[in-house]
Amino acid sequence: MPNQSLDIIIEKAGPFLEDNDFLVISETPVSISQGRLIDESQFKPSFKAILLADVWSKYFWGYFLGPLLRIKKRTIKNLKNLPPEARAHKELVLKYYGIKHALKPASEAGIDLSNVPGTFVSLLPHNPGDAAREISMEIQEKWGKKVLVMIIDTDVTYRFAGKKFTCLPMAIDGIKSNTGFFGYLLGRFGKIAGPTPLGVSSSIPVIKALEIATIAENYQKSIEGHVETIYNMKNEFGEEITNITVDMLDSVIHTPALIIKPSQYKNPPIK
Repeated sequence: MPNQSLDIIIEKAGPFLEDNDFLVISETPVSISQGRLIDESQFKPSFKAILLADVWSKYFWGYFLGPLLRIKKRTIKNLKNLPPEARAHKELVLKYYGIKHALKPASEAGIDLSNVPGTFVSLLPHNPGDAAREISMEIQEKWGKKVLVMIIDTDVTYRFAGKKFTCLPMAIDGIKSNTGFFGYLLGRFGKIAGPTPLGVSSSIPVIKALEIATIAENYQKSIEGHVETIYNMKNEFGEEITNITVDMLDSVIHTPALIIKPSQYKNPPIK
């Protein structure tokens, strides 16, 4: 719930944790615990935001650039059917993250529209590295276990010409971040390395962080009833997005955190 402490995750995870485990937490519960929910209905779209939503994303990407660059058919379909509310969303992106991220046709700056009620969205966490370290210290104090805490976002990290980068405004050291639209374009010619680690409680090689993040994401996707996008959420509840309530969200199985045992996983190949 908004502003609810992450202690609920620490309490549930504690009895199962052992030294050197990985506790992987999705970015949205961290953001919500920090009060980073924003009501998009309070944003009046500027002319620039209307152009970005109605012309740039819906038509230019939906009918021309999207098919040309072979982005997901699901994404193309969603772009072609962008609702009027997308204008306010673009205005929010412009205000908080700027034109570099607003030019991205979808999933701009990692702003989460799913798993939140009504016209609210969740921004990325504030200082995810600090948040991960704080959670790790609390676990050690309460449960006496030394674990590595990682906060991840499903927005991908790309690999191209030996470099790793993400469109997101932030990522762990070793992944170039804040590339926005330009990273998204370059990513069309690269390969997906995995979901993006935003922060870790202690230093870890990038390749290992991506492996752990990939394991966590693959497991979350395997859960029956997993809500991946705002459109999945709309279909799940049979309601317009603006009518989604907290009670509806509470009826869905959520897996905001996972424990990964280092002794029980095999390093998967990075795509």
